[in-house]
Amino acid sequence: MKCVFVLFDSLNRHMLGAYGGTRVPTPNFDRLAARTRVYDRHYVGSLPCMPARRDLLTGRLTFLHRSWGPLEPFDNAFPEILKAKGVHSHLVTDHYHYWEDGGATYHNRYSTFEFVRGQESDPWKAMVQPPWERLREKYHERQMAVDGISKYAAHVINREFIREEKDFPSVQCFAHGLDFLDRNRDADGWFLQIETFDPHEPFFAPDRFKQPFATGWNGPIRDWPRYGRVDELPEEAEELRANYYAVVALCDELLGRLLDEFDEHDMWRDTALIVTTDHGFLLGEHDFWAKNRMNMYEEIVHIPLMVHDPRDLRAERVGRLTQSVDLAPTVLDLFGAEVPAETQGVSLLTEHQREAVIFGYFGGAVNVTDGRTTYHRFPADVATQEIWQYTLMPTHITSRFTPEELRAATLAPPFDWTKEAPLLKVPVIARSPMYHNYGPGCLLESDTRLYDLTTDPGQERPLSDATRESSMVEKMVRLMRATDAPCEAFDRLGLRQEAGRIA
Repeated sequence: MKCVFVLFDSLNRHMLGAYGGTRVPTPNFDRLAARTRVYDRHYVGSLPCMPARRDLLTGRLTFLHRSWGPLEPFDNAFPEILKAKGVHSHLVTDHYHYWEDGGATYHNRYSTFEFVRGQESDPWKAMVQPPWERLREKYHERQMAVDGISKYAAHVINREFIREEKDFPSVQCFAHGLDFLDRNRDADGWFLQIETFDPHEPFFAPDRFKQPFATGWNGPIRDWPRYGRVDELPEEAEELRANYYAVVALCDELLGRLLDEFDEHDMWRDTALIVTTDHGFLLGEHDFWAKNRMNMYEEIVHIPLMVHDPRDLRAERVGRLTQSVDLAPTVLDLFGAEVPAETQGVSLLTEHQREAVIFGYFGGAVNVTDGRTTYHRFPADVATQEIWQYTLMPTHITSRFTPEELRAATLAPPFDWTKEAPLLKVPVIARSPMYHNYGPGCLLESDTRLYDLTTDPGQERPLSDATRESSMVEKMVRLMRATDAPCEAFDRLGLRQEAGRIA
C-alpha cells in the first residue's frame, strides 16, 4: 500500500465547489471529489493547530486535558507505528509550529522529513537592522510592528525573500512532494504527508491568483486580519477576504498538480489519497475574524474531507458523522497495522455510525453535535473556573512552562489512555504564557448556546428548548466520560450531577 495525505490549514469547507461553494472556483477540489468519498459531516476535535495535529496523529481527543503542546511519551503516533511495521513515512511541511517548543516532538515520529521555511512568523531570515522606514510604507499599520519585535516583523522580513512564485512555501511543499513521488513511485510501503500552512493567514499569494478577486484596494498591503470582532471599513474587509480567496485558488492549483501526477502515472490503482484540513476560519461571519476568540461556529468546525481507497473505487457522498480522530486509524487500516487500544477514532473505511462528536479549545466550551443540532456549553465564568493541564511535556507554543506555573504542580494518577503513566497536574493561571492567546483569557463569547442546523444552518438564532438541551447534555457527558475527562471538566461546566446520573 501507498498513501498520500494532503493537509491544508484553515481551509474553509464552504468555499469548495464540492461543498456548494461558488465564490472561489475550485476545479481541482471538484475533480478530486468526482473520484473519492466526500464526507459531508466531518468535524474537528481539538483546536487550534497543534492540538488538532495531536488528534490527527494519535486518534484521540486531547482538549479536555491539555492545551497546545508536544506529543506526550504515552501518545500513539501513527507515523511511528507505520515505521515499526516497515512502512516509510515522509513529512513535507512549511508549518513552522512543528519546530517550536510546543510542537517539537511531532516531525520526529516520521521516518524522514523536509521543512520549507518562510511561512507567517517563522524565524527564518536574519536581518539585524531591517529597513523599517521603507517597510512601514508597504504594510497596513495593523500588520506592522511598531518596534520590529512581533509576529508581524518576522513575516515582513520573510516576505522580502519570497519574490517569485517558486519561492512561496506552499509551492515548494508540493514540489518536494512531487519529487518524493518521482523517486519512490514504483516502491511499495510508503506514506507521504504533504502539509502546507496555506490558506492560513497572512493571506499571501502570487499576484496572478489575486487578480480574479481584485477589489480596487489602493492602500498598503492588507492581508492579515486580527483575531476578534470585525471593525474594519467595508472596503478593507473585502480586501482581506479577497486575499483569502486568492490563497484558496493557489491551494486548488497545487492540488491539481498532484492530481495530474495521479492521472499521468495511474496512481489511482495502487495509492490512497486523503485530503483535509485542521479547521476553518471566519471571514466576517458572525461579525468575527479567525478563530479561538469566539464560539466554535460551523465555519470553524465543519471541515472538508475526501478519501480515495484504491481497493474500492466508489465515488460517493458519505453522510455519517466523522471526526478528525478517525484519520489515524484509517491510515493504519490502509496498511494493515494494528490500531492501539487507546485510540478513540474509528477507520473511515468501516461503516461505523456515531451518535455525536465533541470538540473544543482547552479552557473554553465543550461543544457537541449530532449533525443536526449543535450545543456549546461554557463555564459559568471562564475567568474563575478551576482548570489544570495534564502533561509530562511542560511546554507552551513558544516557551516552557514557567516556574510560577510548575510551583503548584502535583502528580496526578494515570488516565486510562496514558499507559499507567502518572502526569503533572499544573494549574492554569492568568500569567500562563498561553492564557490570553489561546486559552480562557482570550474568549470574546462565552454564553452557552443551542442551535438547530436544519432550520438555522448559519447559527444565527440560538434555541431555548430545555428538552433538546437535556438530550445534547446527555450526549456530551457520555462522550466526555469516554474520553476519561478529569473530574473538574464536569465541574467547570456544572455537569457533576449529570455525570453521576448518566450511565
